[in-house]
Amino acid sequence: MSSSPDPARSTRHPQPEDLTRFAWLSIAAALVTIGLKTGAWLLTGSVGLLSDAAESLVNLVAAVVALVALRVALRPPDKKHNYGHSKAEYFAAAVEGLMIFVAAAVILMVSVQRFLDPQPLERVGTGLAVSVVASVVNGSVAWVLLRAGRKHRSITLTADGKHLLTDVWTSVGVVVGVALVWLTGWERLDPVVAFLVGVNILVTGWGLVATSTAGLMDASLPKEDNARIAGILDQWTSEQVQFHAVRTRESGHKRFMEMHLLVPGGWSVKRGHDLAEDITDSLLEAYPDLRVSCHLEPIEDPRSYEDMGI
Repeated sequence: MSSSPDPARSTRHPQPEDLTRFAWLSIAAALVTIGLKTGAWLLTGSVGLLSDAAESLVNLVAAVVALVALRVALRPPDKKHNYGHSKAEYFAAAVEGLMIFVAAAVILMVSVQRFLDPQPLERVGTGLAVSVVASVVNGSVAWVLLRAGRKHRSITLTADGKHLLTDVWTSVGVVVGVALVWLTGWERLDPVVAFLVGVNILVTGWGLVATSTAGLMDASLPKEDNARIAGILDQWTSEQVQFHAVRTRESGHKRFMEMHLLVPGGWSVKRGHDLAEDITDSLLEAYPDLRVSCHLEPIEDPRSYEDMGI
């Protein structure tokens, strides 16, 4: 038997908020920075600035992917997707991680080529000023996206924010490298800085791919959340009330929990159901967005313990 909140209770689960406005903000920022960084590259001829512009192009594609994922994640459950579409966010994060890999590979390849064949830079001051403006735009939008990602528990916004943040660090490294070339005259410093930036971007991309993979594989909630849930269940545990087969998972901005509740076999269905609802209430006080599924079993029946290893 499964116990789930009735329609009146289910209204306590917050409705998912439309977060696509943040994706549109990211798209706008990408378009602006592509124009600025391409202009900076054309002015200076710096391979570092070229790699920076290439990453902004990747940002644009990633922002469009994020927009699509957020729209899909908003769709309610249907007959084919009983648990909703929130996992679409993990696909977006994985795509962003892979795109970061591509951007890093291009940066590394171009930097090696330019190191072997260094070129003088031109109009460095103007190019650097334009690049700094682009970095400020990206940094501001990244801050907004990361803040929104934490608030709404959206892996898509978090991934997009981290992606933009890598772009900011790329720009900082490139600006420093180009400025040092300008001051020292050592032309190979430009591709060296670009190479180091590429390596740093690879690390960020790997983190996004790892996070999205964990979500797609139904990884359990973080240890601290599981410990808190266990503490809540301990408050209800007694000689007559036991729990096992407690499982949790995260799907985008949604969290799910399943548990087996063991009660005396002589209890009425209503009494067991009321207890399950009260326990669910206490869990929802701590995690309002938690979807709880509770299976009742008689505590005296040996068969109730066959699934304790779950």
